[in-house]
Amino acid sequence: MQNQQLIDFVVDKIEDMKGRDIQNLDVSQLSNVTDTMVICSGNSKRHVKSIADNVVKEAKLVELEVIGIEGMDESEWVLVDLGDVVLHVMQDSARDFYQLEKLWAPAVSESKAG
Repeated sequence: MQNQQLIDFVVDKIEDMKGRDIQNLDVSQLSNVTDTMVICSGNSKRHVKSIADNVVKEAKLVELEVIGIEGMDESEWVLVDLGDVVLHVMQDSARDFYQLEKLWAPAVSESKAG
């Protein structure tokens, strides 16, 4: 799957679960870990977990490799590593505190997904 197709796939699965404030950040020039970070918000711990679960489940159905999942127990911030795309599903409080978009903003251009 091409990078843009993977981004579109992830965004679609987030939208299926009513994830909010979806952003994608091209970090390909800054990171050797991933090309794109997709960041979205969930309304509660359960919602964050459900969004991440859906992305993982759907990825496995189409035989995408899920390299790693972090944060499912607490579900305030769940990271799903799909290789070229890393998904961050966050509660508003965690997203406001860590401000990933601002952390990467000086060096990347943000674009609203979907």
